[in-house]
Amino acid sequence: MKTPKPISDLIQNFERLPGIGPKTAQRLVFYMLRFPQEELDKFGQNIAELKTKTKICSVCKNIDQEDPCCICSDSSRDIDLIAVVTTPLDLYALERAGFKGLYHVLHGVIDPLNNIGPEEIYLKELLSRIDDISPTADAPLELLMATNTGMEGESTAIYISRAIREKGYSNDIIKITR
Repeated sequence: MKTPKPISDLIQNFERLPGIGPKTAQRLVFYMLRFPQEELDKFGQNIAELKTKTKICSVCKNIDQEDPCCICSDSSRDIDLIAVVTTPLDLYALERAGFKGLYHVLHGVIDPLNNIGPEEIYLKELLSRIDDISPTADAPLELLMATNTGMEGESTAIYISRAIREKGYSNDIIKITR
């Protein structure tokens, strides 16, 4: 039996998402056929607005509707503590856990096997941000390296730590924790 083109096209779209295989994609599409048209229209509108109504924060690189984001704009945050995270999902996990510092979202990790170097993530922006803060021994900064514990996350954390030390920031000025 030949699958109608709108169905097969949507199945292919779902298959491109991480963790969605062919069977799950088929289940999702056929489930969506049972939705009322208004729900499908709203779903499609939400997908269309995903990129047009969100921005990357110029400070921390989080994704929000505003720039700077709601976290960077929150004056009750601990400005002397920055969690360096891999993805916005990691930021959301720390938020749910009650973290009250600031963040810097790298949007990836250094992964030479997949041709992802320091230039492909928001590392340069982190180093510039630290320079702009100008931490001192009297006003130290703590960086919480909250990258994953896999090889790429560990190597990214080590790379960042070395880059910070090479800029001349001692442990008295910038404390780096894991």
